[in-house]
Amino acid sequence: QAQLVESGGALVQPGGSLRLSCAVSISMYSLNSMAWYRQAPGKQRELVARIISGGTTNYADSVKGRFTISRDNEKNTIALQMSSLKPEDTAVYYCHADQYYSGSTHEYWGQGTQVTVPS
Repeated sequence: QAQLVESGGALVQPGGSLRLSCAVSISMYSLNSMAWYRQAPGKQRELVARIISGGTTNYADSVKGRFTISRDNEKNTIALQMSSLKPEDTAVYYCHADQYYSGSTHEYWGQGTQVTVPS
């Protein structure tokens, strides 16, 4: 079973940049995919970016060209580099991973880290 711990959330001015990091307690090679989600107040949690084991990435339309997801298999971390931040990027950002074993998919979530971009 994996544990995920996010860090890097902060208050940043519009147009600024921020890098979130997620430490994973197990080998990244055992994970199918890793992702960042976010949840703004009063809204549903949404997918921001995902990277699968082969390295393919996909992004929400709202962050394409501004956010980049990456992973370091040796350090067991994934990161989300965010630039040109907007007030609508304000949310709690969650790290997510899934792992397939014993015939089923197991999902893991971090505790979340707050990103605030004031208007």
